[in-house]
Amino acid sequence: MLDLKKRVIRESQKPDLLAVRRCIFHVLTEQHSLDLTKAERIQDENIMADAADQNVEDRMEFSTSKEVTVAPTFEDMHLKENLLRGIYAYGYETPSAVQSRAIVQICKGRDTIAQAQSGTGKTATFSISILQILETSVRETQALVLSPTRELATQIQNVIMALGDYMNVQCHACIGGTNVGEDIRKLDYGQHVVSGTPGRVADMIRRRNLRTRHIKMLVLDEADELLNRGFREQIYDVYRYLPPATQVVVVSATLPYDVLDMTTKFMTDPVRILVKRDELTLEGLKQYFIAVEKEEWKFDTLCDLYDTLTITQAVIFCNTRRKVDWLTDKMREANFTVSSMHGEMPQKERDSIMSDFRQGNSRVLISTDVWARGIDVQQVSLVINYDLPSNRENYIHRIGRSGRFGRKGVAINFVTSDDVRILRDIELYYSTQIDEMPMNVADLIG
Repeated sequence: MLDLKKRVIRESQKPDLLAVRRCIFHVLTEQHSLDLTKAERIQDENIMADAADQNVEDRMEFSTSKEVTVAPTFEDMHLKENLLRGIYAYGYETPSAVQSRAIVQICKGRDTIAQAQSGTGKTATFSISILQILETSVRETQALVLSPTRELATQIQNVIMALGDYMNVQCHACIGGTNVGEDIRKLDYGQHVVSGTPGRVADMIRRRNLRTRHIKMLVLDEADELLNRGFREQIYDVYRYLPPATQVVVVSATLPYDVLDMTTKFMTDPVRILVKRDELTLEGLKQYFIAVEKEEWKFDTLCDLYDTLTITQAVIFCNTRRKVDWLTDKMREANFTVSSMHGEMPQKERDSIMSDFRQGNSRVLISTDVWARGIDVQQVSLVINYDLPSNRENYIHRIGRSGRFGRKGVAINFVTSDDVRILRDIELYYSTQIDEMPMNVADLIG
């Protein structure tokens, strides 16, 4: 499928990758004592085949309190009429698994921990709940949403505004890298909901421009990242300014046990809606690897994939800012049109890049993990892990960017000899199987 010989590389310097890569992984796994026996492989294939016959969401097992019931429709949740109008106008017809369980509990005022896969509507879960409890006649901040990245905070603002389109809702994205004066002006005017990053939100609270006395709900989105060392103190800094009775909602695709333990410090008798870790997979997406053996072979393989596939939109993940810049330059030198983004870019530049990508003006985005968490671009059909994530829990966030809300999506992982153990660890952690990329991969990407 891939015409690797057309790359400007001497055949004497490098063997043909197409022939080599189809056996490399098996050799590597044997070297690392990772190969399964034939019987185990057949058993695994049977299990995976059975699983594929069932809808992913239907198989999710939720660990919930006894009083939690499933609301099969949005009408069954007894939501405001204007909110229902916004939900249907946004394109939702029936609630997802997490929505059908969590929204009613959150609207009752319960502290809630909700975990579900990427692309199953977690953002809408808390957005709908926030809009339901708002008193729009009171132009004060009543809900605060904290996110680990500026882009995610802005996206949440957009979702809340869209779902609340018939409710005359005020929602402001309070994020770093933007004009402080504009934040002050918006907050002084009065915002029903503030979606922001911890540092800027804490700053606005300390300046007393973000008034907290009317806040009823605090939402921690992508809580695993927020509660890591980098954000933990900022979260506590914000929390101590909130009214004592503030409801806390924690949502994420992954919730490590230490994070669950830590939430006990600021949650009271929370209702838990959790997917078991061994159920936390992305079987609805196609996952493949390409064995490239050496780091320097990755670029040529990427170029050939790019040439061969018809890509609606794709995201390519690298582990470092330097690698993003290097790969972007190399792709452009080879006359490929790509854009790139990482956390050290000025906010205006990041906003412009995201806007172009959302509108489809840019088809391929090269990024670090700053883009991995929760950014929803509906047309992304392919995710390429140029580097496997250094943190295995980021894997689900990365590949969840493709095939969102049931669309076809493909994830392709470039695997060197040094990456075999990492790939095997990811398979075990998510109880999934990542197969070698088939020759007809072009047919799988919509």
